[in-house]
Amino acid sequence: MSTNPLKFGSRLLLAAASFAILAACGAGEPAAPAAPAAAAAAPSDTAVWPTAAVADATTLGFTAEGIAALDARLAQSVTDGDVAGLTYILGKGGDIAAFKSYGVQSGDPKTGAPMTKDSLFRIYSMTKPITGVAMMQLYEQGKWAMEDPVSKHVPELAGLQVLSWKDGKVEMKDGKPVTVAASHEPTMKELMSHTAGFAYGLSGDDPANNAFRDTAVLASKDLEEMITKIKDIPLIYDPGTRWYYSVGVDIQGYIVQKLSGQKLGEYFQQHIFTPLGMTDTAFFVSEEKKPRFADVYRWDKDLKALAVNPERPDRPGFTDPNRMESGGGGLVGSTHDYARFAQMFLGKGTLAGNTVLKPETVELMRTNAIGDLKLYSDGTTANPGLPGVGFGMDFAVYDDTSVTGQPYGKGTHYWGGAAGTWFWIDPANDLFFVGMIQSMGGSRPEGMNFRNDSAKLVYEALAPTAAATAAPAPAKELEPAH
Repeated sequence: MSTNPLKFGSRLLLAAASFAILAACGAGEPAAPAAPAAAAAAPSDTAVWPTAAVADATTLGFTAEGIAALDARLAQSVTDGDVAGLTYILGKGGDIAAFKSYGVQSGDPKTGAPMTKDSLFRIYSMTKPITGVAMMQLYEQGKWAMEDPVSKHVPELAGLQVLSWKDGKVEMKDGKPVTVAASHEPTMKELMSHTAGFAYGLSGDDPANNAFRDTAVLASKDLEEMITKIKDIPLIYDPGTRWYYSVGVDIQGYIVQKLSGQKLGEYFQQHIFTPLGMTDTAFFVSEEKKPRFADVYRWDKDLKALAVNPERPDRPGFTDPNRMESGGGGLVGSTHDYARFAQMFLGKGTLAGNTVLKPETVELMRTNAIGDLKLYSDGTTANPGLPGVGFGMDFAVYDDTSVTGQPYGKGTHYWGGAAGTWFWIDPANDLFFVGMIQSMGGSRPEGMNFRNDSAKLVYEALAPTAAATAAPAPAKELEPAH
C-alpha cells in the first residue's frame, strides 16, 4: 500500500510540535497548552485539483476490486457502443479515487478524436444547480425571500392564469383552453423547486407546453425576449400542487441578471467560476477550445451503430457567443470543473479557501422543499416518481433512504443533463461522482443505465468501514441580512 504524503507529512508536523512542547517545559513545571493544530490541507485545496486519481484508492476507503469493477463497466459501455466516449470522476474525502476517459470525443465514433479528461461537454440541465448557487448568493444578501411572489422580481409574470383540468384533460371551449385564476401568485421557493406551475415545452401535449414550442421560448435571442413570451402562456398547474419540470430555472437566470445588474454569464464568471477555479465552464465554446468540444451521438437503429447528431438549425449553436444564456441548460463545461463544483458542496460552500455559499445555505439547498410531491424526471429521463426522493433548490435530494431502494446516503443531491451527463453529491459518505457523455436521440437497446449502474458499483466499492451512517444535520432556513 502506498503512503499518502499529505497524511504522512501531517503526522511528522504533529510529532515535531509535540517534541518542541516537551523540550520547552522545565522540570516539574506543567506544560503550556498547545495551540490548536491547523487542519492538514486536502488535495482539493489546490488551484489545479483534480488532475489525476490517487495511486491507491484503498487509502480513500474503497476496495481495489470495487474500483476495478466500476472502471471495467464504464469502459465496456464504450466497447458495446452505448456511447462513443465518456469521462468520469469519483471523489472522496477531498481527493480522487478514479478519473478516466474512454473512447471517441468527436468525429467518426470509432476512429475520431479520442476522448480526454479535459474534453468539453454540453452539460444542459446540470447548469441548473449552478444557477441555483447564484440565486442563493443573492438570497444571502437579502435581495429576495422564499415567500416573495415571483412577480415582485418579474412584474411581467403577475396575474398568470392556470389551465383548467378535468378527468385528466385540459378543458376546452370554442377550441380554446379554459383557464382560471391561480390560487396564489407563484412564490420564489416554488420557482426554485419546480412547483410554481410553469411548463417547459420539452414534453407534454397540452396547450401550455405546445405554446412553449410554438413560440420557441427556449430559442429566444436573450432572456428579456424569453420573458415576453412566457408572460402570455398560462401555467400548466396551480402553484404548489404539483412538481413539474419547468422553465423556472431560466426565469431564475433572468432574476439573477435583474438583481445583480450583470449579464448571467458575467455573474457566473465573477462569483462562481473564478472563485471555484472552473476555467472551462461558459455559455459558449471559444475558438481555441473548439478542438476539445465533444460531438453528440445517437444510436441509429437502421445502421445499428452510433452516428453524429447534426447541429440544430433552429437556434444558435454552442460556439456562438451571442446565444441566449440559459440558466436552465446553456452551459458547456469539463469533468474537472464540475468536480470542483461538487467538492464545493461537500466543503459546505467553500473550496480551496474560497467561499461562495454559507454552510447553512448549502444545507437549505439540499433539503427537501416539496413535501410529499413526487418527481417524474432526473433531468435526463422520465420516471414514475421514486419514493423517498424530494427536491431542494434546483436539484433532487434523496430524502428518506429507508424507502428509496437506492444505495445513496441520506441527503445525497443530484441531477443530470439532456445529453446523458449525470452527477451526485453524497455528504453522508463525503463523496461525489460526475459522469460525462454526449448521447441524444436514441440509445442502443439493452444499453447501460449509466446513473443506476455507476451508483451500484460505487457503493459496492466502498469498504465496509468507509460507509458513513450519520446523516447531515437538518437544514435551517436562513434569515437573510437586510
